[in-house]
Amino acid sequence: MPLTLTSSATDGMTVVRVDGVLDATTREQFADFLASVGPDLILDLSGVTFMDSRALGLIVHTWQTSLTDRKRFALIGVDYARSKVMWITGLADRLPLYDTLDDALEALG
Repeated sequence: MPLTLTSSATDGMTVVRVDGVLDATTREQFADFLASVGPDLILDLSGVTFMDSRALGLIVHTWQTSLTDRKRFALIGVDYARSKVMWITGLADRLPLYDTLDDALEALG
């Protein structure tokens, strides 16, 4: 399945929907897309079918940059079965994960 990335604006946040595989073959496409969107970001990973450690590294880098720049960042729709690497590395306990867009928007105020 090819990687499809779309974005929309909601309450001053850029919401990026990710559909497909996030791995070494799609990392550059994902990185380029993230570089082109606004600083306050919600990544909707509900359409991810697989994620590897390289893609997770990019997500962590984006999150860390948002912290440094005092920007808002959240992940929604993260599924253990398709994103196990997040739990294996222990990052699921550190990253700002929310079940829904409304939950993330409320938390980020």
